[in-house]
Amino acid sequence: MVDSATKLSIKSLCEGLKEYSVIDPALYQKYHVSRGLRRSDGTGVVAGLTKICNVHGYVLNEGELEPIPGELIYRGYQITDLVRSVEQEKRFGYEEAAYLLLFGKLPDAKTLKAFQAMLAELRELPDSFVIDMIAKAPSNNIMNKLARSVLALYSYDPDCELRSLENEVRVAISMIARLPVIMANAYQVKRQHFDGESLVMHPLRPNENTAETILSLMRLDRQYTTEEAHLLDVCMMLHAEHGGGNNSAFTCRVLTSSGTDPYSAYAGAISALKGFRHGGANHKVIDQLENFKSKVSDPTNEGEVADLIRKVMRREEGDRSGLVYGMGHAVYTLSDPRAVLLKERAFALAKGTRFEEDFYLLDTIERMTPQLLREKSQNAAAKNICANVDMYSGLVYRMLGVPEDLFTPMFAVSRIAGWAAHRIEEVLTGGRIMRPAYKSIAKGSTYIPLEQR
Repeated sequence: MVDSATKLSIKSLCEGLKEYSVIDPALYQKYHVSRGLRRSDGTGVVAGLTKICNVHGYVLNEGELEPIPGELIYRGYQITDLVRSVEQEKRFGYEEAAYLLLFGKLPDAKTLKAFQAMLAELRELPDSFVIDMIAKAPSNNIMNKLARSVLALYSYDPDCELRSLENEVRVAISMIARLPVIMANAYQVKRQHFDGESLVMHPLRPNENTAETILSLMRLDRQYTTEEAHLLDVCMMLHAEHGGGNNSAFTCRVLTSSGTDPYSAYAGAISALKGFRHGGANHKVIDQLENFKSKVSDPTNEGEVADLIRKVMRREEGDRSGLVYGMGHAVYTLSDPRAVLLKERAFALAKGTRFEEDFYLLDTIERMTPQLLREKSQNAAAKNICANVDMYSGLVYRMLGVPEDLFTPMFAVSRIAGWAAHRIEEVLTGGRIMRPAYKSIAKGSTYIPLEQR
């Protein structure tokens, strides 16, 4: 326990800290600094080149940004085409997407089968890892446990500091294979330690793919339908990658540029994804949904929903951040292709179930927020805003029986494929440590001896 004197001391330290740490926002304009590496129009500062992924939400037309329907392109292939193709062929696609992101081309049937077998073989965690690294140090937050476990894997790898391309690929594939297993085990330990539930650990089934493995390890009875596994697989495909500029991928590349080991780079990416402005937003959408359900007497009454959205924007409701979670994106303007695909599947799954009302409430929030933002800014030509992937991913996970504790971790176990691709690209072509400039606005001070202060 921290005594009251220490608490008061910490409080006084924090009050004094603000004077020396808060920077006047006007100074960013004065010195032409792009806050968050974002220009005034919301577009990102170009910090690198990549062959891995293109996130496209607007075109530059005679010097002006022109919104277009969003596109997400993996190695030249539209994500919409990849998803619809595997669905038409009634097969799983995450492993194929991971291979495409890592190696730059689509695998043939023989190569894909061998890659899937390699992943199945590498899923097994090192001896005693689950007991020593997960069970003995439970975490109430699975994202923190994922980051810690990835760092711990370094100690179990005799080649952890070997910097060859072959070793980078080996570690990358092992991460894609193992992260879902770590997530499932960490969740079961969390249930037992913090929730008072029975501890249930299932052995791996070599014949199951990534989505099936997650459902199998997560559910106490190990039962799932083919349709459920296919839907989770689609979610993973959509979350597998989103360009080098997204916060977690950029974190991975920044760490990689320093020359650190792959485990440290991937753990850093997981930590970045945890933030509520990034991967943690899917959990925030569900919290927001529950708040709307408790405050709106009739979810079909658009006027009542609109009034609550206005209160959220005025920081009078929700978490007082002023944010409508699930709405808006740094690049997408008219639409987020991931949200479009997930919304279609969410509607099909929710129809005729207890989740149908939740779906329509999210749909109403999606439709009304853009016009209410324009109303708030009193500018009919205000920036276009659309639903992002988080608007419907949480609802889909909920309908699949995925616990809320795993909403953001599911994002991580999917995105590891993209992070690995970016790390390898940075290793092969980066060559310089990332070191942007920060302008100091601190004034000079004359040193005062201790006894005179």
